[in-house]
Amino acid sequence: MTNHYQWWQKGIIYQIYPRSFQDSNNDGVGDLPGIIQRLDYLKSLNIEGIWISPIYPSPMHDFGYDVSDYKGIHPMFGTMDDLDRLLKEMHARDLKLILDLVPNHTSDEHAWFIESRSSRDNPKRDWYIWRDPAADGGPPNNWLSFFGGPAWTFDEKTGQYYLHQFVTQQPELNYRNPEVLPAMLDVIRFWLDKGVDGFRVDVITLLIKDEQLRDEPLNPDWDGIVPFGKYKLIRRQNHPEVHDIIHQMRAVFDKYDERVIVGETYLPNEDLMKYYGNDDECHLPFNFQLINMEWDAQTIRKAVDAYESMLPEGAWANWVLGNHDKHRIATRIGIEQARVANMLLLTLRGTPTFYYGEEIGMVDVKIPLDMIQDPPAVNQPEIADTQGRDPERTPMQWDNSPNAGFSEEGVKTWLPVGDYKKCNVKNQESVSTSMLNFFKTLTNLRQNEPALCVGDYQSVDVKADDVFAYLRTAPHANHFLVVLNLASDEHALDFSQIAKQANIAIATDMTRTGTIDLSNLKLHPNEGLVLQLG
Repeated sequence: MTNHYQWWQKGIIYQIYPRSFQDSNNDGVGDLPGIIQRLDYLKSLNIEGIWISPIYPSPMHDFGYDVSDYKGIHPMFGTMDDLDRLLKEMHARDLKLILDLVPNHTSDEHAWFIESRSSRDNPKRDWYIWRDPAADGGPPNNWLSFFGGPAWTFDEKTGQYYLHQFVTQQPELNYRNPEVLPAMLDVIRFWLDKGVDGFRVDVITLLIKDEQLRDEPLNPDWDGIVPFGKYKLIRRQNHPEVHDIIHQMRAVFDKYDERVIVGETYLPNEDLMKYYGNDDECHLPFNFQLINMEWDAQTIRKAVDAYESMLPEGAWANWVLGNHDKHRIATRIGIEQARVANMLLLTLRGTPTFYYGEEIGMVDVKIPLDMIQDPPAVNQPEIADTQGRDPERTPMQWDNSPNAGFSEEGVKTWLPVGDYKKCNVKNQESVSTSMLNFFKTLTNLRQNEPALCVGDYQSVDVKADDVFAYLRTAPHANHFLVVLNLASDEHALDFSQIAKQANIAIATDMTRTGTIDLSNLKLHPNEGLVLQLG
């Protein structure tokens, strides 16, 4: 493998939702010692980076995204010593740790906000976004929270509203105040000095709002379901000044070796590309297109080709299929196509990010009404099925014992465990054709073949609308043709313009092997093939 690539370019990133990965002390919630227990498993997946959702002290109104202390560890997850031990154990295994940074908002219990709220003339008053009521006494503008209701809460003591685009307890920092960014840069240095290998930066596009806080215009394409979709989101996200903030963050990162900034960026390509900058912004602005896209071969091909064509010189591609905010891929497209999806993610050019449990085909879990905890679902029960995020955050399914090996028998887990008898790590480890062994074989192939890991991409024309095919090539290395059937029909395909024959490096069913005549390739329903060209 060539050695001039950074670890985050050639490596696979695996996201852990820490509440749900491994419970070490049987309180029903996952923790840092639990992650340490599972590091050898994680290493066996051939991944290189682990991104952990927030573990900071927090009243947990939004499960850690309401931070009350940026330089601590919530006792639920362990101690700072546990974090130091996790870092040591990970680095000993050549694994990298990415933490979640939440710079847009704090908890209303953070010391900064307590000061800000204490009086209008407090020195930290302007660290947050406070405004007088509108003429009718209501909120200053029409902005709505992503979690339901107005994005403003009235403070009786000081007679003003403060802005929060998520839960009421998440007041937004004011990055137009020159003191705020230096304080956040100090947080970044604290963790980088500890040896953390990077940050995934939460809602990075929201850090700067319209200076005049003008109303959002009506959205003519509103679906009539999700309340905040009633308005276009142009006043409170993706403002040009946000790039000045990212430049200063990147300058801090660049003083350290091989650290990475991953930005949460739900944007169209033309805006997304600006977050790469000129070596002065995010290393990886998350590319979420596959999460929200119709599962259709031609739609995906057009999207991949368009993204590849727009990448700035030197920018590194990345792809994501799932995370803690979106329904699991096996639920969205079915378990058979989930294998095809994993093959797609691991053979496209760029850094793939996987969500825990996708390697065994975990699906969303139905959450009983009395166990729903996610704020969008609690605040808006009428759209809980589509907006609630609890179903994709359930405990990891390790084995077929009660509580799936996540907690001991008899412990009430924070969310219910899924169908662990049918789907768990232990069972799949012993079945050669299982989803888990397919995943391990595929990641091993990717990491050992330069063309698949860091090589070039080129899509291939196919006379079948259900099929997406592309080449992965690299100098002085094996070349590969990837052929993916995104439907349940069989196809006979002619790739003789590429080569006469090819060897099956891996098939989604893990049973098909041998040499294939590329002039008459029989592609089975729901099948994906990685073919090594002669």
